[in-house]
Amino acid sequence: MKTALNFLVAARQCEIGELEQLQRTSALVDLLSRLIHALQKERGLSNVFLASAGARGGPARLAQMAECDRMAAAARDGFELVDMQPGGAGLTGHPGHGARLFSRIAHVLQCLDALPALRERVASRTLSPEAATALYIDLVAGLLAVVFEAADSAPEPGISRLLVALFNFMQGKEFAGQERATGVAAFGAGVSDALRQQHWLHLIASQERCFQVFAEFAPPHSLALWQESSAADATLAVIERLRRVGCTATAGAPLSMEMAEPWFDSCSQRMDALQTVEARLTAELQQQCQHRIADARAALQTLLQAPQALATTPVSATLALGELQPPAARLGPQLDRSVMDLVQDQSQRLQAMQAELETVRATLTERKLLERAKGLLMARRQLSEGEAHKLLRQTAMNQNRRLADVAQAVLSMADLLPPALER
Repeated sequence: MKTALNFLVAARQCEIGELEQLQRTSALVDLLSRLIHALQKERGLSNVFLASAGARGGPARLAQMAECDRMAAAARDGFELVDMQPGGAGLTGHPGHGARLFSRIAHVLQCLDALPALRERVASRTLSPEAATALYIDLVAGLLAVVFEAADSAPEPGISRLLVALFNFMQGKEFAGQERATGVAAFGAGVSDALRQQHWLHLIASQERCFQVFAEFAPPHSLALWQESSAADATLAVIERLRRVGCTATAGAPLSMEMAEPWFDSCSQRMDALQTVEARLTAELQQQCQHRIADARAALQTLLQAPQALATTPVSATLALGELQPPAARLGPQLDRSVMDLVQDQSQRLQAMQAELETVRATLTERKLLERAKGLLMARRQLSEGEAHKLLRQTAMNQNRRLADVAQAVLSMADLLPPALER
Protein backbone atom coordinates (compact mmCIF):
# COMPACT_ATOMS: atom_id res chain seq x y z
CA MET A 1 0.00 0.00 0.00
CA LYS A 2 1.34 3.42 -0.97
CA THR A 3 1.92 5.68 1.99
CA ALA A 4 2.28 9.44 2.42
CA LEU A 5 6.03 8.92 2.57
CA ASN A 6 5.94 7.20 -0.83
CA PHE A 7 4.26 10.22 -2.38
CA LEU A 8 6.69 12.61 -0.69
CA VAL A 9 9.54 10.66 -2.24
CA ALA A 10 7.78 10.79 -5.63
CA ALA A 11 7.32 14.56 -5.25
CA ARG A 12 11.04 15.03 -4.62
CA GLN A 13 11.89 12.83 -7.59
CA CYS A 14 9.62 14.95 -9.81
CA GLU A 15 11.27 18.09 -8.48
CA ILE A 16 14.71 16.70 -9.33
CA GLY A 17 13.51 15.82 -12.83
CA GLU A 18 12.20 19.37 -13.36
CA LEU A 19 15.45 20.87 -12.10
CA GLU A 20 17.48 18.63 -14.41
CA GLN A 21 15.32 19.79 -17.31
CA LEU A 22 15.89 23.35 -16.19
CA GLN A 23 19.63 22.72 -16.12
CA ARG A 24 19.49 21.64 -19.77
CA THR A 25 17.46 24.75 -20.51
CA SER A 26 20.13 26.88 -18.84
CA ALA A 27 22.82 25.29 -21.00
CA LEU A 28 20.79 26.13 -24.12
CA VAL A 29 20.22 29.71 -22.92
CA ASP A 30 24.01 30.07 -22.62
CA LEU A 31 24.42 28.88 -26.23
CA LEU A 32 21.71 31.27 -27.42
CA SER A 33 23.35 34.15 -25.56
CA ARG A 34 26.62 33.52 -27.40
CA LEU A 35 24.84 33.21 -30.76
CA ILE A 36 22.89 36.44 -30.21
CA HIS A 37 26.10 38.32 -29.37
CA ALA A 38 27.79 36.96 -32.50
CA LEU A 39 24.80 37.94 -34.66
CA GLN A 40 24.74 41.41 -33.12
CA LYS A 41 28.38 41.84 -34.13
CA GLU A 42 27.67 40.58 -37.65
CA ARG A 43 24.69 42.95 -37.90
CA GLY A 44 26.83 45.90 -36.84
CA LEU A 45 29.61 45.10 -39.32
CA SER A 46 27.04 44.57 -42.08
CA ASN A 47 25.69 48.04 -41.30
CA VAL A 48 29.16 49.55 -41.57
CA PHE A 49 29.72 47.69 -44.84
CA LEU A 50 26.45 48.87 -46.37
CA ALA A 51 26.58 52.42 -45.03
CA SER A 52 30.10 52.85 -46.48
CA ALA A 53 29.13 51.34 -49.85
CA GLY A 54 31.45 48.41 -49.17
CA ALA A 55 34.49 50.52 -48.29
CA ARG A 56 34.69 49.48 -44.61
CA GLY A 57 34.00 46.41 -42.53
CA GLY A 58 34.33 43.79 -45.29
CA PRO A 59 37.11 41.50 -43.92
CA ALA A 60 35.90 41.83 -40.32
CA ARG A 61 32.38 40.93 -41.46
CA LEU A 62 33.58 37.74 -43.16
CA ALA A 63 35.48 36.67 -40.04
CA GLN A 64 32.43 37.35 -37.89
CA MET A 65 30.22 35.32 -40.23
CA ALA A 66 32.44 32.29 -39.56
CA GLU A 67 32.10 32.85 -35.81
CA CYS A 68 28.31 33.10 -36.16
CA ASP A 69 28.24 29.82 -38.06
CA ARG A 70 30.10 28.09 -35.21
CA MET A 71 27.67 29.50 -32.64
CA ALA A 72 24.66 28.58 -34.79
CA ALA A 73 25.89 24.98 -35.10
CA ALA A 74 26.20 24.77 -31.30
CA ALA A 75 22.67 26.19 -30.89
CA ARG A 76 21.27 23.64 -33.34
CA ASP A 77 22.90 20.90 -31.26
CA GLY A 78 21.23 22.40 -28.20
CA PHE A 79 17.83 22.26 -29.87
CA GLU A 80 18.32 18.50 -30.25
CA LEU A 81 17.81 18.25 -26.46
CA VAL A 82 14.24 19.50 -26.74
CA ASP A 83 11.59 16.87 -25.97
CA MET A 84 9.31 16.86 -29.04
CA GLN A 85 7.12 13.92 -28.05
CA PRO A 86 3.34 14.59 -27.87
CA GLY A 87 2.58 15.68 -24.34
CA GLY A 88 6.27 16.25 -23.73
CA ALA A 89 7.59 19.08 -21.65
CA GLY A 90 9.83 20.77 -24.19
CA LEU A 91 12.77 22.10 -22.24
CA THR A 92 11.10 23.30 -19.12
CA GLY A 93 9.19 20.46 -17.54
CA HIS A 94 5.82 22.12 -18.28
CA PRO A 95 3.82 20.62 -21.18
CA GLY A 96 1.64 23.74 -21.56
CA HIS A 97 4.60 25.69 -22.84
CA GLY A 98 5.52 23.14 -25.50
CA ALA A 99 3.46 24.59 -28.37
CA ARG A 100 4.84 28.12 -27.91
CA LEU A 101 8.39 26.85 -27.46
CA PHE A 102 8.24 24.70 -30.59
CA SER A 103 6.86 27.61 -32.62
CA ARG A 104 9.68 29.87 -31.39
CA ILE A 105 12.34 27.33 -32.27
CA ALA A 106 10.79 26.67 -35.70
CA HIS A 107 10.95 30.40 -36.44
CA VAL A 108 14.59 30.58 -35.33
CA LEU A 109 15.59 27.61 -37.49
CA GLN A 110 13.81 29.12 -40.47
CA CYS A 111 15.68 32.41 -39.98
CA LEU A 112 19.01 30.59 -39.60
CA ASP A 113 18.32 28.70 -42.84
CA ALA A 114 17.69 32.06 -44.55
CA LEU A 115 20.87 33.64 -43.16
CA PRO A 116 23.13 32.70 -46.15
CA ALA A 117 20.72 34.47 -48.55
CA LEU A 118 20.70 37.56 -46.31
CA ARG A 119 24.49 37.60 -46.30
CA GLU A 120 24.60 37.37 -50.10
CA ARG A 121 22.29 40.37 -50.37
CA VAL A 122 24.52 42.32 -47.99
CA ALA A 123 27.61 41.33 -49.97
CA SER A 124 26.00 42.48 -53.23
CA ARG A 125 24.73 45.65 -51.50
CA THR A 126 21.18 45.09 -52.71
CA LEU A 127 19.82 45.88 -49.23
CA SER A 128 19.68 49.19 -47.42
CA PRO A 129 21.27 49.30 -43.94
CA GLU A 130 17.78 49.61 -42.44
CA ALA A 131 16.42 46.60 -44.35
CA ALA A 132 19.39 44.41 -43.39
CA THR A 133 19.09 45.51 -39.77
CA ALA A 134 15.39 44.59 -39.72
CA LEU A 135 16.11 41.05 -40.94
CA TYR A 136 18.82 40.53 -38.33
CA ILE A 137 16.50 41.96 -35.66
CA ASP A 138 13.87 39.37 -36.57
CA LEU A 139 16.35 36.53 -36.05
CA VAL A 140 17.59 37.90 -32.73
CA ALA A 141 14.01 38.50 -31.57
CA GLY A 142 13.22 34.84 -32.27
CA LEU A 143 16.19 33.71 -30.19
CA LEU A 144 15.16 36.02 -27.34
CA ALA A 145 11.65 34.58 -27.50
CA VAL A 146 13.07 31.13 -26.73
CA VAL A 147 14.80 32.61 -23.68
CA PHE A 148 11.51 34.25 -22.68
CA GLU A 149 9.72 30.88 -22.78
CA ALA A 150 12.36 29.46 -20.46
CA ALA A 151 11.89 32.35 -18.02
CA ASP A 152 8.10 32.11 -18.22
CA SER A 153 7.98 28.43 -17.31
CA ALA A 154 10.82 27.93 -14.81
CA PRO A 155 9.36 26.12 -11.77
CA GLU A 156 11.94 27.30 -9.21
CA PRO A 157 11.57 30.88 -7.90
CA GLY A 158 15.28 31.69 -7.51
CA ILE A 159 16.09 30.42 -10.98
CA SER A 160 13.00 32.11 -12.40
CA ARG A 161 14.16 35.46 -10.96
CA LEU A 162 17.57 34.96 -12.51
CA LEU A 163 16.03 34.08 -15.89
CA VAL A 164 13.86 37.21 -15.76
CA ALA A 165 16.96 39.29 -14.97
CA LEU A 166 18.90 37.60 -17.77
CA PHE A 167 16.13 37.98 -20.35
CA ASN A 168 15.69 41.69 -19.64
CA PHE A 169 19.44 42.23 -19.71
CA MET A 170 19.69 40.44 -23.07
CA GLN A 171 16.75 42.48 -24.38
CA GLY A 172 18.36 45.71 -23.17
CA LYS A 173 21.62 44.70 -24.84
CA GLU A 174 19.71 43.99 -28.06
CA PHE A 175 18.22 47.50 -27.99
CA ALA A 176 21.77 48.80 -27.51
CA GLY A 177 22.81 46.84 -30.60
CA GLN A 178 19.91 48.29 -32.57
CA GLU A 179 20.93 51.74 -31.40
CA ARG A 180 24.44 51.08 -32.72
CA ALA A 181 22.96 50.23 -36.13
CA THR A 182 20.69 53.28 -36.07
CA GLY A 183 23.59 55.61 -35.28
CA VAL A 184 25.74 54.10 -38.03
CA ALA A 185 22.93 54.61 -40.53
CA ALA A 186 22.32 58.18 -39.31
CA PHE A 187 25.94 59.31 -39.49
CA GLY A 188 26.52 57.28 -42.65
CA ALA A 189 23.65 59.13 -44.38
CA GLY A 190 25.31 62.45 -43.57
CA VAL A 191 22.01 64.17 -42.85
CA SER A 192 19.62 64.28 -39.90
CA ASP A 193 16.24 62.56 -40.25
CA ALA A 194 13.33 63.22 -37.86
CA LEU A 195 11.88 59.69 -38.03
CA ARG A 196 15.26 58.13 -37.40
CA GLN A 197 15.74 60.46 -34.41
CA GLN A 198 12.41 59.35 -32.90
CA HIS A 199 13.39 55.72 -33.32
CA TRP A 200 16.79 56.45 -31.78
CA LEU A 201 15.19 58.01 -28.70
CA HIS A 202 12.79 55.05 -28.45
CA LEU A 203 15.73 52.64 -28.38
CA ILE A 204 17.44 54.62 -25.62
CA ALA A 205 14.27 54.60 -23.49
CA SER A 206 13.74 50.89 -24.15
CA GLN A 207 17.25 50.07 -22.95
CA GLU A 208 16.74 51.98 -19.74
CA ARG A 209 13.46 50.20 -19.06
CA CYS A 210 15.00 46.76 -19.59
CA PHE A 211 18.02 47.49 -17.41
CA GLN A 212 15.73 48.74 -14.65
CA VAL A 213 13.89 45.41 -14.61
CA PHE A 214 17.23 43.60 -14.70
CA ALA A 215 18.43 45.58 -11.65
CA GLU A 216 15.24 44.64 -9.79
CA PHE A 217 15.70 40.89 -10.27
CA ALA A 218 19.47 40.48 -10.65
CA PRO A 219 21.55 38.67 -8.03
CA PRO A 220 23.90 40.98 -6.07
CA HIS A 221 27.16 39.83 -7.70
CA SER A 222 25.90 40.31 -11.26
CA LEU A 223 24.29 43.63 -10.41
CA ALA A 224 27.53 44.87 -8.83
CA LEU A 225 29.52 43.76 -11.90
CA TRP A 226 27.17 45.67 -14.18
CA GLN A 227 27.32 48.80 -12.03
CA GLU A 228 31.11 48.64 -11.80
CA SER A 229 31.55 48.10 -15.54
CA SER A 230 29.19 50.98 -16.29
CA ALA A 231 31.02 53.33 -13.92
CA ALA A 232 34.41 52.41 -15.40
CA ASP A 233 33.31 52.49 -19.06
CA ALA A 234 34.98 55.52 -20.64
CA THR A 235 33.12 54.92 -23.90
CA LEU A 236 29.81 55.97 -22.32
CA ALA A 237 30.91 59.62 -22.43
CA VAL A 238 31.61 59.31 -26.15
CA ILE A 239 28.28 57.58 -26.72
CA GLU A 240 26.37 60.26 -24.80
CA ARG A 241 28.10 63.05 -26.76
CA LEU A 242 27.32 61.44 -30.12
CA ARG A 243 23.77 60.70 -28.98
CA ARG A 244 23.23 64.42 -28.40
CA VAL A 245 24.65 65.22 -31.83
CA GLY A 246 22.50 62.67 -33.63
CA CYS A 247 19.27 63.09 -31.64
CA THR A 248 19.14 66.89 -31.35
CA ALA A 249 20.19 67.97 -34.83
CA THR A 250 17.53 69.81 -36.80
CA ALA A 251 15.80 67.67 -39.41
CA GLY A 252 17.71 67.96 -42.68
CA ALA A 253 20.83 69.34 -40.99
CA PRO A 254 24.15 67.79 -42.07
CA LEU A 255 25.82 65.14 -39.92
CA SER A 256 29.50 64.38 -40.13
CA MET A 257 30.01 61.00 -41.77
CA GLU A 258 33.34 60.81 -39.93
CA MET A 259 31.38 60.27 -36.69
CA ALA A 260 30.15 56.87 -37.86
CA GLU A 261 33.40 55.09 -37.01
CA PRO A 262 33.90 56.40 -33.42
CA TRP A 263 30.21 55.79 -32.81
CA PHE A 264 30.45 52.19 -33.98
CA ASP A 265 33.68 51.53 -32.05
CA SER A 266 32.34 53.02 -28.80
CA CYS A 267 29.05 51.13 -29.04
CA SER A 268 30.91 47.91 -29.83
CA GLN A 269 33.09 48.30 -26.74
CA ARG A 270 29.97 48.85 -24.69
CA MET A 271 28.35 45.75 -26.19
CA ASP A 272 31.42 43.68 -25.30
CA ALA A 273 31.25 44.99 -21.71
CA LEU A 274 27.56 44.07 -21.55
CA GLN A 275 28.40 40.60 -22.85
CA THR A 276 30.77 40.10 -19.91
CA VAL A 277 27.89 40.71 -17.52
CA GLU A 278 25.62 38.49 -19.60
CA ALA A 279 28.17 35.65 -19.45
CA ARG A 280 28.30 36.06 -15.67
CA LEU A 281 24.52 35.76 -15.52
CA THR A 282 24.42 32.59 -17.62
CA ALA A 283 27.21 31.05 -15.52
CA GLU A 284 25.34 31.89 -12.30
CA LEU A 285 22.18 30.42 -13.81
CA GLN A 286 23.87 27.06 -14.35
CA GLN A 287 25.46 27.18 -10.89
CA GLN A 288 22.09 27.78 -9.26
CA CYS A 289 20.64 24.82 -11.14
CA GLN A 290 23.47 22.60 -9.89
CA HIS A 291 23.02 23.79 -6.30
CA ARG A 292 19.23 23.25 -6.39
CA ILE A 293 19.67 19.75 -7.79
CA ALA A 294 22.21 18.90 -5.09
CA ASP A 295 19.87 20.22 -2.36
CA ALA A 296 16.90 18.29 -3.78
CA ARG A 297 18.91 15.06 -3.96
CA ALA A 298 20.05 15.53 -0.35
CA ALA A 299 16.43 16.05 0.71
CA LEU A 300 15.43 12.91 -1.18
CA GLN A 301 18.07 10.90 0.65
CA THR A 302 16.72 12.21 3.94
CA LEU A 303 13.25 10.99 3.02
CA LEU A 304 14.53 7.59 1.93
CA GLN A 305 16.41 7.18 5.20
CA ALA A 306 13.60 8.40 7.44
CA PRO A 307 12.06 4.97 8.20
CA GLN A 308 15.45 3.45 9.00
CA ALA A 309 16.39 6.35 11.27
CA LEU A 310 13.18 6.01 13.20
CA ALA A 311 13.52 2.26 13.45
CA THR A 312 16.96 2.58 15.02
CA THR A 313 16.06 5.34 17.50
CA PRO A 314 17.58 4.38 20.92
CA VAL A 315 15.27 3.78 23.84
CA SER A 316 16.98 6.52 25.85
CA ALA A 317 16.21 9.04 23.12
CA THR A 318 12.57 8.08 23.14
CA LEU A 319 12.35 8.33 26.94
CA ALA A 320 14.13 11.65 26.92
CA LEU A 321 11.25 12.99 24.88
CA GLY A 322 8.83 12.00 27.60
CA GLU A 323 7.62 8.84 25.93
CA LEU A 324 6.61 6.40 28.69
CA GLN A 325 5.70 3.59 26.35
CA PRO A 326 8.38 1.29 24.96
CA PRO A 327 9.69 2.21 21.47
CA ALA A 328 8.11 -0.82 19.88
CA ALA A 329 4.69 0.36 20.95
CA ARG A 330 5.26 3.94 19.76
CA LEU A 331 7.10 3.36 16.50
CA GLY A 332 4.05 3.56 14.25
CA PRO A 333 2.62 6.81 15.66
CA GLN A 334 6.09 8.31 15.84
CA LEU A 335 6.61 7.56 12.17
CA ASP A 336 3.18 8.98 11.38
CA ARG A 337 3.99 12.20 13.19
CA SER A 338 7.33 12.46 11.39
CA VAL A 339 5.70 11.99 8.00
CA MET A 340 3.05 14.56 8.96
CA ASP A 341 5.81 17.03 9.76
CA LEU A 342 7.44 16.29 6.41
CA VAL A 343 4.12 16.78 4.60
CA GLN A 344 3.55 20.09 6.36
CA ASP A 345 7.09 21.26 5.58
CA GLN A 346 6.69 20.29 1.94
CA SER A 347 3.32 22.04 1.71
CA GLN A 348 4.67 25.25 3.26
CA ARG A 349 7.72 25.17 1.00
CA LEU A 350 5.60 24.74 -2.13
CA GLN A 351 3.24 27.52 -1.05
CA ALA A 352 6.17 29.87 -0.51
CA MET A 353 7.62 28.91 -3.90
CA GLN A 354 4.29 29.52 -5.61
CA ALA A 355 3.92 32.95 -4.01
CA GLU A 356 7.42 33.97 -5.11
CA LEU A 357 6.84 32.59 -8.62
CA GLU A 358 3.66 34.63 -8.95
CA THR A 359 5.59 37.76 -8.01
CA VAL A 360 8.33 37.03 -10.53
CA ARG A 361 5.95 36.13 -13.34
CA ALA A 362 3.94 39.30 -12.90
CA THR A 363 6.77 41.04 -14.77
CA LEU A 364 6.56 38.51 -17.59
CA THR A 365 2.77 38.84 -17.72
CA GLU A 366 3.12 42.60 -18.13
CA ARG A 367 5.45 42.05 -21.07
CA LYS A 368 2.92 39.70 -22.68
CA LEU A 369 0.19 42.34 -22.28
CA LEU A 370 2.45 44.98 -23.80
CA GLU A 371 3.36 42.80 -26.78
CA ARG A 372 -0.29 41.93 -27.44
CA ALA A 373 -1.35 45.58 -27.19
CA LYS A 374 1.43 46.63 -29.57
CA GLY A 375 0.37 43.94 -32.02
CA LEU A 376 -3.23 45.12 -31.91
CA LEU A 377 -2.27 48.76 -32.52
CA MET A 378 0.07 47.74 -35.33
CA ALA A 379 -2.74 45.81 -37.02
CA ARG A 380 -5.61 48.24 -36.44
CA ARG A 381 -3.78 51.52 -36.93
CA GLN A 382 -1.06 50.30 -39.28
CA LEU A 383 1.72 51.47 -36.97
CA SER A 384 5.27 50.22 -36.73
CA GLU A 385 6.33 48.46 -33.52
CA GLY A 386 8.21 51.54 -32.38
CA GLU A 387 5.23 53.81 -33.08
CA ALA A 388 2.86 51.47 -31.23
CA HIS A 389 5.15 51.34 -28.21
CA LYS A 390 5.59 55.12 -28.23
CA LEU A 391 1.81 55.60 -28.31
CA LEU A 392 1.30 53.28 -25.33
CA ARG A 393 4.10 54.91 -23.36
CA GLN A 394 2.86 58.43 -24.11
CA THR A 395 -0.69 57.48 -23.12
CA ALA A 396 0.58 56.04 -19.83
CA MET A 397 2.49 59.26 -19.08
CA ASN A 398 -0.46 61.51 -20.00
CA GLN A 399 -2.89 59.52 -17.84
CA ASN A 400 -0.39 58.85 -15.03
CA ARG A 401 -1.03 55.12 -15.31
CA ARG A 402 1.15 52.04 -15.44
CA LEU A 403 2.13 50.92 -18.93
CA ALA A 404 0.66 47.46 -18.25
CA ASP A 405 -2.69 49.02 -17.26
CA VAL A 406 -2.81 51.01 -20.49
CA ALA A 407 -1.97 47.88 -22.49
CA GLN A 408 -4.79 45.98 -20.74
CA ALA A 409 -7.21 48.81 -21.51
CA VAL A 410 -6.27 48.74 -25.19
CA LEU A 411 -6.86 44.98 -25.33
CA SER A 412 -10.20 45.37 -23.55
CA MET A 413 -11.32 47.85 -26.22
CA ALA A 414 -10.18 45.68 -29.14
CA ASP A 415 -13.74 45.03 -30.33
CA LEU A 416 -14.52 48.75 -30.29
CA LEU A 417 -11.75 49.71 -32.71
CA PRO A 418 -13.12 50.47 -36.18
CA PRO A 419 -12.82 47.51 -38.58
CA ALA A 420 -11.84 49.95 -41.30
CA LEU A 421 -8.46 50.36 -39.63
CA GLU A 422 -7.64 46.67 -39.92
CA ARG A 423 -5.06 45.53 -42.49
